[in-house]
This record gives sequence, structure tokens and C-alpha cells, in this order.
Amino acid sequence: MRAKISKLSAAARREENWGWIMVAPTIVGLLILNVWPFIQTLYASFCEHLGFGHYKFIGLDNYINMFQNPDFWKATWNTIYFCILTVPIGLFLSLLVAILLNAKIKGKSFFRSVFFLPMICAPAAVTMVWRWIFNSEYGILNQILGTNINWLTDSKVVMIACAIVAIWSAIGYDAVLLLAGLQNISKSYYEAASIDGAGKVTQFFHITLPMVSPTLFVVLIMRLMASLKVYDLIYMMVEDTNPALTDVQSLMYLFYRESFVAGSRGSGSAIVIWTVLLIGIVTIIQFVGQKKWVNYEI
Repeated sequence: MRAKISKLSAAARREENWGWIMVAPTIVGLLILNVWPFIQTLYASFCEHLGFGHYKFIGLDNYINMFQNPDFWKATWNTIYFCILTVPIGLFLSLLVAILLNAKIKGKSFFRSVFFLPMICAPAAVTMVWRWIFNSEYGILNQILGTNINWLTDSKVVMIACAIVAIWSAIGYDAVLLLAGLQNISKSYYEAASIDGAGKVTQFFHITLPMVSPTLFVVLIMRLMASLKVYDLIYMMVEDTNPALTDVQSLMYLFYRESFVAGSRGSGSAIVIWTVLLIGIVTIIQFVGQKKWVNYEI
């Protein structure tokens, strides 16, 4: 009996060792590409960059200067405002598209490909097309609306224009994830509800929405993180010489300007740490609040 237990223990140890070997590349990659750069960034946020990889420890000066900088608070509000514009509307449209693609319609595969197409397009190509659409002189949007709105230079509408592009780009990917959640819902729930006389609206709020809420929660977290880290879209949509830049500049855009334009790596690192902290706070709030609306019971 003891020999059998020892053999099982040896076999279990071998399986455990092989498990560690299999996950080792991922763990090493995580440590090298994520953990160590974050530690370096955290250290750099307390230092002054002297060039050529040399830093001088200056304590909290970078954070003090950051909190006293009006551009920083403007960028923080721009980032939050961008989330407010994109996340709720994007989730609603993605869920609507997923429900339509889950219905019994002809050519569902074609429509799924069409909605997912923006995700496989290069961001530079996407923004170039949308810049042409938003052009105030010959843009197709002003031609259709019969107006002359400066979509990309007017401080009042430039953030809305960027939000439209962000929502359009993410709908397909989010809809595919939500579609997978919808297809996991058993049809027996709907059959039982129909027998009880429940209509489509009642079925949606009492069956579809609760059952797809775990997937919706994951999409919400992903979309919030992407919106809080937005950079490339704004960088390509709004030029450095644009007078409306300060009204659309995000935290990551400000990090780029501080680190690579102004050459202040310490200030840029402080902005990154602030962004990580902001993402952490939002994520914690979402995980705490999920208990009130996410249903994990089957």
C-alpha cells in the first residue's frame, strides 16, 4: 500500500513538474514583458531621467508637479469623459448586434464577418478613412447632414468624433463575445417562458440579460481598460498642431508627450502609475458591484 502511494506521489510530482515546464514560457514572458517593466516604471516615477538609462532619485517631485499641472487634470477628465461616451453606448450596440446576429436570419455568417471586419483592419487605415469622413470641407458626413461642422478641430465635438470611431471599431469584437454568451443559453428557458405567456421583452429582461451578464461583465471590464488606455486613436485622429488637442488629449497621449517629446521620462512614468491606479480603482468598483447584477447561476 505504501509503495502504491509512493508511486502515485512520484507520478503526481512528475505531472506537476511537466505542468510547470509547460507554463514556464508564459510565466517568464509575463515577468520579463510585464512585471519587470512595471517595476522599472514605478522606480522611474520617483526619479529624474538623466539620459542613456541613468536616473536620479528625486522622491515625490514628479507626482507633485503632475498634480499641479492643469494639463494632467484636463487629460484625466478627457479620459474619463471618453469612457463615459464609449463604454455604455458601445455595450448597448454590441449587445443589440449580438442579439440580431443570434436571430434566425439569412446570411448570418456574412453579417458576422462584416461587423468583425474593423478589428482586423490596421488602426492607421481606419483613422485615415474616418478623418476623410469627418473632413469639414469635403467629408461625406457633412455632405449627408448638409452642415459644415469642424469635427476634428472644434473643441466641442472632437471628443465625440473620436468616440464614434472607437465605438465603431469595437462593436464587432464585443458582439462576437456576447454572441458566444447568447448561444450558451439553453432554448428550454425560452420555451418554458413562452408556455407561461411571457413576451419577447419579458424574456429578454428575465432570461437573456441575466444569463448573458457574465459575458457582459467581461466585455465591460475589457472596454473600460481599453478606453482608459486610449492613445493610438487620438494620436492618429488629432494632430499636434490641432487647436483642439488639449480638449481630447488622454492620459496616455500626455504620457507620450512628456516622455518622448519633452524627454521627461520621470513625469511620464508618474502618469503611467496614475493611469494604472485609475484602472485598478475602476476594476475594483466593477468587481464589487458585479454582485448586484451579474448572475453566475445556471
